[in-house]
Amino acid sequence: MDDAVRAPRWATVTATLFGIGYLRPGPGTCASAVTMLSWAALASRTPESVRLPLLLALAVAVTLVGIPAATRAARAAARKDPGFVVIDEVAGQLISLVAAPLKWKTFLAGFILFRVFDILKPPPVRQMEQLPGGTGIVLDDVAAGIYALAVMQLLLHLGLLK
Repeated sequence: MDDAVRAPRWATVTATLFGIGYLRPGPGTCASAVTMLSWAALASRTPESVRLPLLLALAVAVTLVGIPAATRAARAAARKDPGFVVIDEVAGQLISLVAAPLKWKTFLAGFILFRVFDILKPPPVRQMEQLPGGTGIVLDDVAAGIYALAVMQLLLHLGLLK
């Protein structure tokens, strides 16, 4: 492959979440699961007062770094949204877990809700895909994560995830 069309190493490593994007089947589902399990491990060792700001900071950082990484990886692959780019799942999955208690039920619900909204892409999630480059790749999953967050908070408010 010509160096002119190869994505920078940092972009490939970031966009594929250290190669998880190359796993088959379901690289996006694998990335979501790794993200959820990683957050569970980190959050369980983090003081409660720091968890929410830390999770928000991680989601913002992943989004801000993920957009240029996804742009470069997609451009190098000459594809609009290559399946191996999974940094978008990381951002969306993190968002789905904002303010969720550290319980297996909430982690499972956040995982399922995010994957459902990411796959179904209700409006305006699908429309976000039309944004150029990595912006569209990442922001549609951010929007799916926001949908999952809203439903998660509703389920928690209704006491359905005790």
